[in-house]
Amino acid sequence: MKTKLFFTSFVVALAGFLFGFDTVVISGADQQLQTLWGTSDIFHGTFIMSMALWGTVIGAIFASIPCDKIGRKNTLLWIGILYFVSALGSGLADDPYLFSFFRFLGGLGVGASTVAAPTYVSEIAPAKNRGRLVALYQFNIVFGILIAFVSNYLLKDFGSEPWRWMIGIEALPALIYTVAMIGVPKSPRWLLEKKNDLEGAKRIQLELTGTELDESVIEQLKEEQTEKSALFVKKYKFPLMLAFLIAFFNQLSGINAFLYYAPRIFSSAGLGENTALLSSIGIGVTNLVFTLLGLYLIDKVGRKVLMYIGSIGYIISLTMVGVAFALEWEGLMVPIFLFLFIASHAIGQGAVIWVFISEIFPTNLRAQGQSFGSSTHWVLAALITLVMPIAMGSFDNPGIVFFFFAGMMVLQLLFVIFMMPETKGKTLEELQKMITK
Repeated sequence: MKTKLFFTSFVVALAGFLFGFDTVVISGADQQLQTLWGTSDIFHGTFIMSMALWGTVIGAIFASIPCDKIGRKNTLLWIGILYFVSALGSGLADDPYLFSFFRFLGGLGVGASTVAAPTYVSEIAPAKNRGRLVALYQFNIVFGILIAFVSNYLLKDFGSEPWRWMIGIEALPALIYTVAMIGVPKSPRWLLEKKNDLEGAKRIQLELTGTELDESVIEQLKEEQTEKSALFVKKYKFPLMLAFLIAFFNQLSGINAFLYYAPRIFSSAGLGENTALLSSIGIGVTNLVFTLLGLYLIDKVGRKVLMYIGSIGYIISLTMVGVAFALEWEGLMVPIFLFLFIASHAIGQGAVIWVFISEIFPTNLRAQGQSFGSSTHWVLAALITLVMPIAMGSFDNPGIVFFFFAGMMVLQLLFVIFMMPETKGKTLEELQKMITK
């Protein structure tokens, strides 16, 4: 693999680092903020914890517009700026409403990055390396999650209001990412499809991969230019269904709710505050290790095999967490089963989702398709995160929540068996013909 291609893909994928950090950093400040502002569970869930996710929903829904108009690269630059402003503003906020506003801005960046980054990398990557290169985005998400957990632990006693440092520190990686994006070239497929710049597309493709832009790709992109760009038509019913279902099951595993409320869940299992935060770091390490394994395997064994492994792991781990709560097993039993849950997510859904959605739509509709899948993912993430503290507090035994998620993962396994196509090793243009046929 050419160094320039890997480096460019990695820089773009650093948007995932900010996504992971921004998503999870709030978990360390969760209970501090509720105590500081004396808010109810409903207000706390709706504004303090979920506002970033509602921003993420808006960002994911509308990100295809700048992606198509100003390009994938320029959209990613603006995403870096949003992260920077959000981190500074949230860390300096002195009331829950201002805090929620700046968290909303960061959410816009998260949602837009789930569209722009996988779309960009899928368009520059050769078929044989596409899974691995697009999955760098997921690797950076989990790396960002791990660093956020470590950062929260290190800053938990820093200053009179540790939460300000926990959240504000994100401004530093956001600034580094924004500067790094300046040197990234534009997507050759976007240049050809949206700007009709054949020479520019050929030059960047050669520079990144060392190979010429294939003539069949050029011809197909020219054909797409003459077609009306409408995503919600019968022709694209199957890829739309695939994008919806993989995003639906991703969130109905409970992954986002768990990452947001990890310390609270561990506290419910009888662990002290410090032990709960340390267990959260263990989650980050487990996530990183198994994401690396998924990254290694995704272009070797394919997307479906990883989804099989992940689905079975989900069912076993979520069921056992439910049993642990139901039988009141205290101590390390809940963290152990939740580590298995995280490993199952990392090697399955975590490694596959952004790769798979970025592969199944044609170039002229890729940003719109990615936006559809991402917004489905984030609407569900916001809803589940909103109700999670209520659900955890409403049942005498929180195990019921985990039994529900386990049941959803049985349905995911059926989706993988009977509906999901394998996309490994095929060019984007070959996949378009196969999936829309």
